[in-house]
Amino acid sequence: MDIFAHGLWAGAAYKVVNLTKMKPLKVWQAVGWGVAPDIFAFSPAFIWLVWSLAAGNLLLADWPQPEKIEPLGHESWPIFQLASALYNISHSLVIFLLVAGLASFFVKKIPWEMGGWLLHILIDIPTHSYKFYPTPFLWPFSEWKFDGWSWGNFAFMIVNYSLLAIIYLWIWIKKRKKSANPC
Repeated sequence: MDIFAHGLWAGAAYKVVNLTKMKPLKVWQAVGWGVAPDIFAFSPAFIWLVWSLAAGNLLLADWPQPEKIEPLGHESWPIFQLASALYNISHSLVIFLLVAGLASFFVKKIPWEMGGWLLHILIDIPTHSYKFYPTPFLWPFSEWKFDGWSWGNFAFMIVNYSLLAIIYLWIWIKKRKKSANPC
């Protein structure tokens, strides 16, 4: 799924949870964790692209189309090999559990906002096909990936953002009713 939708889904999930909690969770932290896997994986490639374009070492027309980036081949550019390796790390349930466990151990409480990262992985599993960054959620123990539906499909994007709009409208209505009836 695209990075903006990941942030919006994490925000929606935590806003819904906060409707029922006395001590609210930090929505912006959850949103940050929700977009972090893609920022971690793709920032080096994005920075390299901008730098190469600005320096005149690369023309935008030279940048390969997404269907030529994935699946990763031995002839792919090193920056895409790095992005793929970082993608494996940031989209693995195993790595998430390890990092969340370590964070819980050192902070002495469960960092619930890290659930935005978990939500990101769970959403990506069915919304990435083998054609473009299938989600390596079992990495490093297994290379198996689910062949899902492409989030880049126009119809999928319409449904996805429509559902987000409905959920945010529902949250807004619930908050208005709650503030009108504080009892």
